[in-house]
Order: sequence, then C-alpha cells, then structure tokens
Amino acid sequence: MLCRREEQARALAERGLRVTGKADFTGTLAATADAAELPAADLVIVATKATELDGAAARLEGLLPDAALMPVQNGLGAEEIVRRHGAWPILSAVTFMSGTRRSDTEVEYVLDTETWLGPYGDTPVELAEGTARLLVSSGLNARAFADLRPAQWSKLIFNATVNGVAALTGLSHDFHFAEDDLGELVHELMDEGKNVAAAAGIPLHDDPWEMNVLATRRGSAHYPSMLEDVTARRPTEAELINGALVREARRLGLAAPLHGALYTLVKGRETSYS
Repeated sequence: MLCRREEQARALAERGLRVTGKADFTGTLAATADAAELPAADLVIVATKATELDGAAARLEGLLPDAALMPVQNGLGAEEIVRRHGAWPILSAVTFMSGTRRSDTEVEYVLDTETWLGPYGDTPVELAEGTARLLVSSGLNARAFADLRPAQWSKLIFNATVNGVAALTGLSHDFHFAEDDLGELVHELMDEGKNVAAAAGIPLHDDPWEMNVLATRRGSAHYPSMLEDVTARRPTEAELINGALVREARRLGLAAPLHGALYTLVKGRETSYS
C-alpha cells in the first residue's frame, strides 16, 4: 500500500489494517510512503479522494511500467487525470462499497455492494473481466462491463444529487430523500441529470431514482462522503461529481439549473470554511 503520510505507512506496517462491520479481520500488509519502494505489480488500484488523485498519479509517474492502473473515484474524468502521468493500461471503475475510517489502521466496512469496472481507451475488455473475477474471488462484489459509461453515468447522477443535497442539508441518506418535498426535489434533480445523459447519448444502466429509493430502504441511513467532507471542513469532490455534470450540460447546450445551483451552493459551502 502506498500512503500519503509516513506515520500512517509505519502504523499499517506495524499493526496491519483492522476491518470491522461487514467483515472482521486484521490484514497484514506492506506499506510505504515512498512510491519508489513499490514492488512490480500487475494491477494498481488508485483509491483516493478525487481531490488527491492528481497528486497520487504524479507520484507513480515513471514507475510500474508493467502494471495496469484502476482509478476508483466518484464522478467523471479520473482516467484523464491518470493518463497525464503515464501510458499504463487503464481500467475505469466506480464502487458502491463504503466504509467509515476509524483511525489510520482501522476501517468499518459498511456497504458490501458492487464495484463496476470496464476498459478505458484501448485497454482490452479481458483485463476488466479478469480483474472483476479477482475481486469476486477475494469475497468482494464486482461486475465488468465492456462499456462502463452507462453504469458510470447512473452513479454520477445518483452521486451528484445525493451527495450535494446531503452536504447542504446535513441529512444522512435516509427516507427524506425519497419522500415529501425533499424527495420531490431529489426526483427533479435526477430527472435533470437523466436529460443530460440522454443528450450525451448515454443509455443509463440503472435508473438513479430507483437506486435512491432502494438505498433509503436498506434499513440504516448512509452517511454520504460529501457530508463527511463539509462536516470536517475539508475540500469536497464536487468538482469531479457535480461540476462534471454541469460542465457536460453546458457542452451540450443544455439547461441544468437545478444541478447548476446545487454545484454553486456546495462550492460556496466550501468557501465558507476555506
């Protein structure tokens, strides 16, 4: 594991990674804060916050020539950021798995849902299929697609809406997002996002509104990552999530006033503490 901070790398190397919640074990792993110490690899999973992706990819520049890289970020544009730093084969991926970070060496595994992945550019689809099988063999849930964009856009619309609304209201993702006035606004935001996808020629893999309703009925409210960010007064991933949707609408000459307002308000919330 490549860490940003030396103290976390030392702690993980000494104590391992404790996982609780949906699983219960302590994993032993090698960890370092020096990218030059990474051993040869077939696959590198780049699982950072979207705000840290460029810095992480820059640290890998010139390294791991035989590896494929799989950035796993919310929103759109992660692959282009990675590509600026190297010619590795790239897999696109989004995940619905989530956890709560308890410390540098402990995470609570909250949602054991799927990771969706597919080839980016001229990466062969067989690499995506093999990677999905590898994840499944480890006990995780994963699915490969020949074209990830329909699935990617389904999650983009879901995420831009749920994360943005949670960041502004302070509400966890619960029944409020599917009922009464707030539920109606969430529905309208998702319809607006679906219009952008249709104009871009993207047939959605899942209906974002149905994804939202299903998530609110799981029995326990999920704490969206953007709500975590504003609560901790740190930068959000709004640029690659909400911003990506708004920019795509503008590129297509399409009005997206609700998502435009949501994006501007989330960025304003960031400005209020930064």
